[in-house]
Amino acid sequence: MTWQVALRLGRVSNLPTVWTNTLTGIVLAGGALGSAMTLPLLVGLSLFYVGGMYLNDAFDARIDAVERPERPIPSGAISAQTVFAAGFVMLALGAALLFWAGYGMAGGTGPWPGLAGLALGGAIVLYDWYHKDNPLSPALMGLCRVLVYLAAGLAFAVPPPAILWLAALLLLCYLIGLTYVAKQENLGEVRNLWPLLFLAVPVIYALLFAAGSLTSAVLFVLFTLWVGIALWFLRRRRAGDVPRAVVSLIAGIALLDAVLIASVGAPGVAWLAVCGFVLTLGLQRLVAGT
Repeated sequence: MTWQVALRLGRVSNLPTVWTNTLTGIVLAGGALGSAMTLPLLVGLSLFYVGGMYLNDAFDARIDAVERPERPIPSGAISAQTVFAAGFVMLALGAALLFWAGYGMAGGTGPWPGLAGLALGGAIVLYDWYHKDNPLSPALMGLCRVLVYLAAGLAFAVPPPAILWLAALLLLCYLIGLTYVAKQENLGEVRNLWPLLFLAVPVIYALLFAAGSLTSAVLFVLFTLWVGIALWFLRRRRAGDVPRAVVSLIAGIALLDAVLIASVGAPGVAWLAVCGFVLTLGLQRLVAGT
């Protein structure tokens, strides 16, 4: 496997959004970013993401042979068996790191982050195995990201505080809207727009905190404008606009994280999440984000 193929399979351009999800889970649970648990959480949850992307291609190999023959498996760059093996190994390593964070680090909460990791691995495999023609797949994809929040948060607080559950609900709404768009990617059009109303829920939340601080106000404007730009691509519907909207909304996950972090009074970390948004956009120019 060449490194170019490995990067394409893992959609690594979107990894900064996993990092900002992790930071959000830590901050909203009252944890400290300087904790020894932060690094294993970041690496472990990154492995879950990349492993999940590998498994997505492996499970979709037959469909991609028809719809996306340029993808690594149907193009012959790598075998499905190798991708399956690599994907499952990464999920296992990710779970091991989360258990290590819970048991092996000072202040750890025991099995809880690892158990959340096992749930995340199960949700990833279920989504990858059965997301085509599954009407619940947008919610299932959202659950995967929600479990990133919970795995990070559970390393610091058991049970997770109410604000983390609220953030998880907001992220779920955003991902339902995003994943619905992604499911339409090959059609070149979005035939039913009502699920995109889910995207309005986190925008309203951002508005509620916009008057609280300058950071929250700026982030409300940035987040709302970015969602609006993605929806404009969908409305215009020129060639390539639907995939462009998808990768824009994926990058917007980091902006939502910034909004959530700022809402609990951590502006410095919020701007770090904005850096994750900018980094995602830059990496998407090098490696396709869908």
